[in-house]
Amino acid sequence: MARKSSQSTHPLLRVKLSPTRSRALMLMLALAFVSLAARAAYLQVFHDDYLREQGGKRYEVGIELPASRGRILDRHGVVLAASLPARSVAVFPGQLHEPLPSRQVGELARLLGQPERDLRLKLEEEDRNYVYLKRQVDLDVAGKIDALKIPGIDMRREYKRHYPEGEMLAHVLGFTNVEDRGQEGIELSQQSQLAGQAGHRRIIRDRLGKPIEDVQAIREPRDGGDVTLSIDSKIQFLVHNALADAMREQRAKAAAAVVIDVQTGEVLALSNFPNFNPNDRQRLSGAQLRNRVITDTFEPGSTMKPFTVALALELKKTTPKSVIQTAPGRLTIGSATIGDAHPHGPLTVEQIIEKSSNVGTAKLALGMQPYDMWNMFVSLGFGQAPQIGFPGAVAGRVRPYKNWKPIEQATMSYGHGISVSLIQMARAYTVFARDGDIVPLSMMKTDGPAAGVQVVRPEVARAMRKMLEMAAGPKGTAPKAQVVGYSVAGKTGTAYKQENGRYVKKYVSSFVGFAPASNPRVVVAVMLDEPGAGKHYGGEVAAPVFSRIVGDSLRAMRVAPDTPFAKLVIPDKAVEESL
Repeated sequence: MARKSSQSTHPLLRVKLSPTRSRALMLMLALAFVSLAARAAYLQVFHDDYLREQGGKRYEVGIELPASRGRILDRHGVVLAASLPARSVAVFPGQLHEPLPSRQVGELARLLGQPERDLRLKLEEEDRNYVYLKRQVDLDVAGKIDALKIPGIDMRREYKRHYPEGEMLAHVLGFTNVEDRGQEGIELSQQSQLAGQAGHRRIIRDRLGKPIEDVQAIREPRDGGDVTLSIDSKIQFLVHNALADAMREQRAKAAAAVVIDVQTGEVLALSNFPNFNPNDRQRLSGAQLRNRVITDTFEPGSTMKPFTVALALELKKTTPKSVIQTAPGRLTIGSATIGDAHPHGPLTVEQIIEKSSNVGTAKLALGMQPYDMWNMFVSLGFGQAPQIGFPGAVAGRVRPYKNWKPIEQATMSYGHGISVSLIQMARAYTVFARDGDIVPLSMMKTDGPAAGVQVVRPEVARAMRKMLEMAAGPKGTAPKAQVVGYSVAGKTGTAYKQENGRYVKKYVSSFVGFAPASNPRVVVAVMLDEPGAGKHYGGEVAAPVFSRIVGDSLRAMRVAPDTPFAKLVIPDKAVEESL
């Protein structure tokens, strides 16, 4: 009988190792097992937080709970901006194990308003775990998308900003971005007040990333606070319509207007053209976004003359009845000559404003020190950005008085060589509408009358009110500024524009004034840029817009008429004003 061979003695299985090498190998294996055991003990006993964290990352996820942004209200509580519930639509590409049918992709593309090809590229992205398809989708559209039952589609709650008044208040309110952060206007300047604080919660998800269970609400969302503006939406509507009609009738490049409450300094209305609809910003241009009332500067022209005359009265250099010789309608200063549109001969100081004489105003200016004029301009807020809590407010330009030449002092007296914004000019006219003091402006609703800073004596302000009423009267440069039932006071402005440092035959036409002249309630400033319908004088172009805005605003505010209705007199041919 053959003997059975033993595996341990089989020649192919015999291992010929020296005792030293065998012991070394066994020692290395033992050390490896000891190291693994020590590492396991360290992680599980002394450092188990790390394992819990890594495990949590694989099945727990933090979800942000969006907070609702605060509302923006007008002074009467009308909602001007509010956040509506919406949904973000996204996809987990990893859950799409096979391409979606063309029918589903086509329907989803239609609901999202996207090209089908672009949508399919997003659905097939393999290098991303989560892809947004569209943000701020309306709830009814989100419901239709949910009904498609497409695997991997994820919809989360968020908010979409809505502006009920559309383009009417676009430049005041501004808008927010897709993350609900303010980008322009009040939305930007009041971001800290309007923005809420997002909440946070944790959920458990399955291996495909689909939420299956809530774990914990770590922080509840805190909604943003409301903001109440000084804007009166009724007056804003009236101003918007008046300006839109003026743009169309005068074929102007741009237009702007602002209404200020004389007693409180509150901005009751602010409108610009071109404008935009903040609910639909797909085709915005820079011209549409510009808040011209606050961000654009221009040479004010003759609307500057009342301040020069007021300074002469304040310094007691003249009186309203003093006579200034303006003949022959020209004045040579050095090598330059300035002139009036029409020669007038001797004029009282009152008539210089009524007839808008450049020569008369320049003669008054040259009788004063440059510092005094500069100090007057600075006291009115020119050359300084208005502190109204609104983004983009500009300072304008007032050159240092030490560098003024006589011809520059003369031209600045009637509004050339100085630049201002429309809101600066409107605020400056509150000095005449009040008793010589100037108040800070506010875009927020205030509690009552504002405290002002005295610029000229009350008797000077009253004298200027009379002169400005004459300028808007039948013998002045702006009879078309008159309003049935109300006395008005104001001044026209017509100035050449500068391009590449040279004056060109393009005009900025303006009118700034207030009403009722007997007890002013509102200051209104109007500007039209490059009117192209054949007229360019402020009295012909801007004054009628002022008249319409003032009349509508005072009636909306229920201000009682202060003049007989039969007193309104507008001649057939308005008096042209000087440039």
